[in-house]
Amino acid sequence: MTAQPWPDHLLTLEEFAALPEDNSRRYELHEGVLIVTPRAAPLHQRVACRLLTELDHQLPGGWEMLADVEVVTQAGFPARVRVPDVVVTRSEIVEANPPRLTADQVQLAVEIISPGSRDTDTLVKPVEYANCDIPYYWVIDLDPPVSLVAYHLAGDFGYQEAPAVTGKFSTIEPFPLSFDLVELTAPRK
Repeated sequence: MTAQPWPDHLLTLEEFAALPEDNSRRYELHEGVLIVTPRAAPLHQRVACRLLTELDHQLPGGWEMLADVEVVTQAGFPARVRVPDVVVTRSEIVEANPPRLTADQVQLAVEIISPGSRDTDTLVKPVEYANCDIPYYWVIDLDPPVSLVAYHLAGDFGYQEAPAVTGKFSTIEPFPLSFDLVELTAPRK
């Protein structure tokens, strides 16, 4: 096996898009720096799949949920591209089938904390997502008890963070949604 040469400079969005296809890892771009992380572990995948199912049953018409899609949070140099675990966007955007979404096309981004992503998901991404005006951001923490922290844009202040919720999560923003966090993680019955 021959090793791929790693970039020796900050990447542009075009250079990031031209990288060879590799589904064995997750690639993000943070201020031009290529970030490589392992694919999600099984429990993480279970939670993402179940959340997608809940959203599929509850989202109003005209809205879609997507998993593992690239979102450009800054196209200019130095570029930023994130891959939230789940996003909610308009149906017409999905129909247009772009190679990646832009931040203004995302209504809600969801990250599920993995080992090694806690600081990025709870400290870096809230600032980055707020700066590019993604209206809503949720962070699901799988450490017992499973919890969800919901953020929403609060004008010039960036995101306002709600207290962590355990058990049943219910909201009216950005849509009326309700699901049991424990059920997202529990084995099938």
